[in-house]
Amino acid sequence: MATKKNDWKERLNIVYSTNPDFQYSTDEMEENETLPKQQQKLRVSIEKNHRGGKTVTIVRNFIGTSDDMKELGKLLKTKCGVGGSAKEGEILIQGDFKEKVIEILKKEGYTQTR
Repeated sequence: MATKKNDWKERLNIVYSTNPDFQYSTDEMEENETLPKQQQKLRVSIEKNHRGGKTVTIVRNFIGTSDDMKELGKLLKTKCGVGGSAKEGEILIQGDFKEKVIEILKKEGYTQTR
């Protein structure tokens, strides 16, 4: 038996329409295709502001799907042995690991990393 897609939660704030030709559409942004590793121009920086005094290593400019970004974030967190997150186009690594992150990214094939 085929399961019906339960998408009512996606339509919570939609007003009912009597128009028989009404097509429900979402405003979700389409994710970009993930660029090959050699074309990624990743920028690694250290930030301390607005973090409660904690130092964070940030990897910016990742172009691709959120799943691929989270996978790269998981790899970096594992190799550095610390926590962090990957969201909104940035990978956050807890602590000052700029040089180590750049080294890991270059070993993984991200040649245009600075």
